[in-house]
Amino acid sequence: MSVRIVVGAQWGDEGKGKIVDLLSREANYVIRYQGGANAGHTIKFDDQEMVLHLIPSGIFHPDSQCIIGNGVVVDPEALTDEIDALKEMEVDLTDRLHVSETAHVILPYHKLLDEAREKMRGEDAIGTTGRGIGPAYVDKVARSGIRMVDLLDKKNLKEKIESNLEEVNATLECIYNEEPLEVDDIYEPLARQSDRLAPFIKNTSHLLHQAVNRGENILLEGAQGSLLDIDHGTYPYVTSSPPTAGGACVGSAIPPTAIDHVMGISKAYCTRVGNGPFPTELENEVGQRLRDKGNEYGATTGRPRRCGWIDLVALRYAAHVNGLTELTITKLDVMDQFDTIKACTSYKIDGEETQVYPLDTRKLERAQPVYTTMEGWNSSTRNCEKLSDLPEEARNYIEYLQDFLDVAVKFVSTGPRRNETVEV
Repeated sequence: MSVRIVVGAQWGDEGKGKIVDLLSREANYVIRYQGGANAGHTIKFDDQEMVLHLIPSGIFHPDSQCIIGNGVVVDPEALTDEIDALKEMEVDLTDRLHVSETAHVILPYHKLLDEAREKMRGEDAIGTTGRGIGPAYVDKVARSGIRMVDLLDKKNLKEKIESNLEEVNATLECIYNEEPLEVDDIYEPLARQSDRLAPFIKNTSHLLHQAVNRGENILLEGAQGSLLDIDHGTYPYVTSSPPTAGGACVGSAIPPTAIDHVMGISKAYCTRVGNGPFPTELENEVGQRLRDKGNEYGATTGRPRRCGWIDLVALRYAAHVNGLTELTITKLDVMDQFDTIKACTSYKIDGEETQVYPLDTRKLERAQPVYTTMEGWNSSTRNCEKLSDLPEEARNYIEYLQDFLDVAVKFVSTGPRRNETVEV
């Protein structure tokens, strides 16, 4: 049996979808354990491209069972759209896609509240995607959320919506100066979606407990990245759930004693979407070259990503928080264009140099990166099939990252397609 967690080791967008798709070849179960439709995992194969927002990236492997875990907040409209798109690609979902009955539901009022709160924050906006993720998790913690199992009892569903709208409408009208919502405008579309989603709603905890007992290979797929974790990230510029390895157990009901591998995914450089500290950000021609070469625009939002050199102080922190046992470096090919490459190996904060990642966001905002400069290779890595095919300078770069982080590199991605992956 192998139970592996795949986590983003930066601020998200590290290329987890491709790696989960690759690892899914040997997985009996692939589980998405947190986040919502704000995530976008891009898969490219056979001249096709699909961006998955909720359904696990293993869905393209017919022998893999795919589970949307209890830690995910599910937008029923987004999920039905994704199911339709997969059916158009002739992907068989029968008895393969399962949605936890205890996963919480994103409703239209969550999206309205998300947008209204960001608007009110003005210059202090967090930079959310506006997809209702945060407000849905707020309701979950406040014990007023609606869960997938509630979609199966329409009378109960309508009563819950009516009850919740009393507080929601008071908030929309009195605080945000927005128009109130009508019960039927929310209930009727949701009732139609519930009919389509009902066959997928299952007790996934039981399914996974059985899988663990049988010794199945299980792959747990996180969304976003470790530095956006609600507890361990750059608070308040974080997501509303735990993308770290600990969140995988909570969001799937798999016990921590079953985990034997934790793989971190990191780009060969660094990106971030939205607001928040980013010590190695390059607001210059080099940053734009990274953005253009790496096509750094959000798969979900289309927003341009902030770009910079790799931050090894932050990456080592992520390795410690997650207990990484292995690492994948993605987008190495983006570095093909540089004569020299930099890696941040310490910070200078208020005149003092440190390799300790500060948990005080205000300190991190003042952090100045201290770089180690390495020789680039200025040649293509796209057609490399094995480690020895990579330019010597590229191999040196990978070895440097591995030694600094004290985590073994397992894969190096040199392009977006399945076959553009080097096993180390």
